[in-house]
Amino acid sequence: METLKKTHPMNKKLLMLGGGFLQNFVIKKAKSMGYYVYCLDADPNALGFQFADEYAVINIVDEKACLAYAREKQVDGVLTAATDFSVLTMSHIAEVMNLPGINYRSAKIIKNKASVRKLLFEAHADDTGYSYEIGSIDEIAEILPKMKFPIMMKPVDGSGSRGASKVERAEDFAKAVEFAMSGSITHRAVAEPFVDGREYGVESFVDNGDIHILAVMQKDMTLPPYYAELGHAIPSGVKEELEIKVKTCVYRAICALGVNHGSVNMDLLITNGGNVHIIDIGARMGGNLIGSHIVPIGTGIDYMGNMIRAAVSDPTCWKPECQPRSVATKLLALTPGKVKELPDFDQISSKYDVQIEHHLHVGDAITPYRTNLDGCGYVVSCGYDVDNCIALATDVRKVIDESIIRE
Repeated sequence: METLKKTHPMNKKLLMLGGGFLQNFVIKKAKSMGYYVYCLDADPNALGFQFADEYAVINIVDEKACLAYAREKQVDGVLTAATDFSVLTMSHIAEVMNLPGINYRSAKIIKNKASVRKLLFEAHADDTGYSYEIGSIDEIAEILPKMKFPIMMKPVDGSGSRGASKVERAEDFAKAVEFAMSGSITHRAVAEPFVDGREYGVESFVDNGDIHILAVMQKDMTLPPYYAELGHAIPSGVKEELEIKVKTCVYRAICALGVNHGSVNMDLLITNGGNVHIIDIGARMGGNLIGSHIVPIGTGIDYMGNMIRAAVSDPTCWKPECQPRSVATKLLALTPGKVKELPDFDQISSKYDVQIEHHLHVGDAITPYRTNLDGCGYVVSCGYDVDNCIALATDVRKVIDESIIRE
C-alpha cells in the first residue's frame, strides 16, 4: 500500500472502457500522470491490457457488468475514447456512481444521428435541413418518395465511416439502407441531404458546464462512396470570420444536445458559399490521434491530460502549456496484401523527422481501405508550415507502403 501511495496521486483510480490501439494512448498518458488504471475490453488480447494496472475481459457495451466492476474497484473516474460503442456505459457508470461524465439522456441522444439532426434543426445550430430515420427495409417504400437525391446514408449509431455511403439514384437506395444497417448496433439507418463541401473536424471539451472549443482541423478524406478519413491537420486554413461561425455552430450544438461534461468530437462540412453543416457528433475524444497528437501539438493544450484530470475531479487548465505548431497526420491506408517483412520504422522516423504510430505485424493481412478500421497506423509531421507537414506525412506514408514486403 505504501508503494501505491508513492506511485499514484491521492490513490485516484481511473477506469478505461476499451483497450484498443487508440484507447491505449489514454491509458499510457494516465499511467504517466501517476493514476491507477483499470481497463475493460471484450478482446482478451487487447493492447491496453499490457499497460493498465489491472484489467478484465468484459464487453464495454454491457452497462450492468461494467458498472459492477467499477463499483467493486471503487473507481474515481471513468473514460472512453475514440469509439462510440462505450459512451452509454461510461455515462451510466458516471451517473450511478456520481462521477464526472456526460448525462445519460444527452449521451443516448448523441448515439442516434436522427435524434441529433432533429435537435440541431430545431435549435438552428447549423445550416442543415431534414433527415429520416429508417428502422426496417419495409419502411423504404414510404420514405423513398420524400428523398431528394443525392443523399448521404449512415448507420444511426455508427462511427468511423462504417456503413456510410453517398446515394445518387433511387435505384441504389435500398442497397445503401442495408449497407448502413450492417454498420449499426441497432440495425437502423439515417438518410440526410448530401452536402457538397469540404470536411473539417472540431474537438471540444465541456468541463462541468464550461465549453472549450479546442481546435478546428482540416481533414483529408477518401473519394466517394465511402468517405473515410485519411488525415487531419492544424491550422485549419479556414478564414477567421468563417472559423468564428464554425465555433458558433459547434457551441449551439453542444448546448442544444445538453452536454454537461466531457469530450465532444464533431465532423462538419463547409460549402463554397460559407454554409456550415454538422454531419457527425461523438460524445468522446476523437480517434485518429486527435487527442494524443493533433490537438496537443497544434494548440499547445494538454488535451488528454485535462480530460483525465476532469474525469477524476482533479483541477484542469485549458490554456496552452507550450508553443503551438503546425501538425498533420496521415493514416497508413496501405496497399492490400499479407505482410511478409516490415521496414525499420525507427529508421524511417529518424530519417524524415516524423512520428510513426502503427500496429502492423508480420503475417497481418492489410485490407482495402474503406473505413478508419482498415488503417494500419499513422504518420505525424509537425513544423512551421502546415502544407509542408501535410506533404511530408504523405510522402512518408508512400515510403512505408513501398517498403513493406508482401507475400
